[in-house]
Amino acid sequence: MMHFLHCVLMLIFVISDDTLGFSVRGPSGPLVVPLGGSVILPCYVERPLAAEKVKVVWKRTDSEALVHLYQDGESRPEAQQQEYHDRAYFFTDQIQHGNFSLRLENVRAEDKGVYRCKVYSQQLADKTLVEIKDVERLLVSGSDESVSAYDGEDVTLNCSVDSHIKPEDMEVSWKKRDEDILLFQNNETFSDSSDERDRDRVEFFTAEIPKGNFSLRLKSVRTEDKGVYMCLVFAGGLSVNTTVVLVQLGFSWLHITALILCIVASGCALLSWLVYSRTGNQGVI
Repeated sequence: MMHFLHCVLMLIFVISDDTLGFSVRGPSGPLVVPLGGSVILPCYVERPLAAEKVKVVWKRTDSEALVHLYQDGESRPEAQQQEYHDRAYFFTDQIQHGNFSLRLENVRAEDKGVYRCKVYSQQLADKTLVEIKDVERLLVSGSDESVSAYDGEDVTLNCSVDSHIKPEDMEVSWKKRDEDILLFQNNETFSDSSDERDRDRVEFFTAEIPKGNFSLRLKSVRTEDKGVYMCLVFAGGLSVNTTVVLVQLGFSWLHITALILCIVASGCALLSWLVYSRTGNQGVI
């Protein structure tokens, strides 16, 4: 009788190893990931499972895109959605310990979302969800080419910011790099030059700031304004900048037209004077 009970208990133990349920665990909360960096999406079971009997499927919940597949004892990168090729990996040596976490590299803004890790073993399955809540990004762009302006014109120096951080939480400065003159900072105009040549000549497009537009308008361009300008953005411990080259071209066509008119007017006045002088002299004779 005792022998029979012992056999039954052993049989139950062997069967339970594959048939008792398991629980898949994930992170304690949403993740925030730096743009271009890497992140580990946690997914594990507390009791190791036979690796050759396990199937693990990582998918996006919004599109059902296949991020990674582990099946028949090996990863199946050929089954991945194209955008995850060479970016999503398993820790192969950790699978035997019940760790099915995913390493996602070169994180993009579009990687933000909810991921589902589902583990299958025999006839059982369980899952956990992992959310990438935010992708930290602070990208700034300016003008691809030099900006040209004539004397006396107004000119716009472009600085556009793309970030998950709200504009009101950013610190933005504009400097004339070659002379280290601080032009603008946090909605205030500055001038470090002795003659205050830049004061009241620079302004932001205030209504555009909520859209990430920190472009600067420089009024009444002068010859000395020619140079390299830098837009510096600080936010959330991140720092980026872009530069804009301003090329001053001399006089505008308005100036040239006015100059020509002045010359013509002067010439006409001179000619009139000469004619008058000659006529007057002839009258005297």
